[in-house]
Amino acid sequence: MNNEKKVAGIYIRVSTEDQAREGFSLPEQEKRLRAMCEYKGYDIYKVYQEAGISAKTGNTRPAFEELLQDIRKKKCNTIVVLKLDRLTRSVFDWEKIIRFLEENDAYLDCANDDINTTNANGKMVSRIMMSVSQNEIERTSEITKFGMAGAIKQGHIPHKAPFGYKHENKKLVPDEATKDQIIRIFNLYHQGNSYQTISNLYNKEKVFGKTNWCDGTILKILENEIYKGDFVHGKRNRVPTYYENVVEPIVSKELWEECQVQKKKNSRNYKRKEERRFKGFNLFNKKEIEKATKHINQEMEESAEEFYTDKKDKEKDDGLSL
Repeated sequence: MNNEKKVAGIYIRVSTEDQAREGFSLPEQEKRLRAMCEYKGYDIYKVYQEAGISAKTGNTRPAFEELLQDIRKKKCNTIVVLKLDRLTRSVFDWEKIIRFLEENDAYLDCANDDINTTNANGKMVSRIMMSVSQNEIERTSEITKFGMAGAIKQGHIPHKAPFGYKHENKKLVPDEATKDQIIRIFNLYHQGNSYQTISNLYNKEKVFGKTNWCDGTILKILENEIYKGDFVHGKRNRVPTYYENVVEPIVSKELWEECQVQKKKNSRNYKRKEERRFKGFNLFNKKEIEKATKHINQEMEESAEEFYTDKKDKEKDDGLSL
């Protein structure tokens, strides 16, 4: 198998971080890999390139998927890359690649890494190198998270400024032109007004020239911890991070918390009201259905009795006519 003619699929990839840190430009990678293929006598089938795409698990890489598909179709049989981390930095993904190469009688050749996937020792070395690469990513991620946490604690919120705030020198600060309307929304709700009532009022007054205020917008404002000076990072994550007192609050924590209590009370009251309405609706339907069913059954019995009476009379007439 090792004497088989090698047909190379050159894979080049660069993410923004790679290019900025190490200068792995796509043209430089292609130039080096073409020279290596010429030196080793590989035929080049195609160059597959990805720009600005990370090799993290879960990322979609169209060019890499195309390369794998071409290997399945026997258009090429050797993946040629500059470094192993151009393919992946995940031990889990690397195991999948090794299995794929075995199943399709294909090979891997790295310009900067002495990788040989045709024997057990080569695979072991590749796994060790991949573990080191994954460790590097995880350490970088930890450093990034640590730096972001420090920035958030200084008021550098990594999001678009919410209504009532603005970015000033990279910090989130109250916007004097809009913050009073946020305070008003909290006060109106605290006084017993519903989301819909508040949004209708804002549409009627055309607050900030807008007529598309809706109850969902009011709800999002009331639920946002930023207005009491706190920030929740990664709300969609399994374990979000909560930061207290990172920006200047627009409303007091007491008012914010009382509005949350009010929201829960309103929700329970609405639920009980709906349950009563639904229960009454069911009882009404049940009585009406029973009444209608009784009426229909009675009509069906009368129709059946009339039918069989007519049938008997007809049979008698037929017997007489014979």
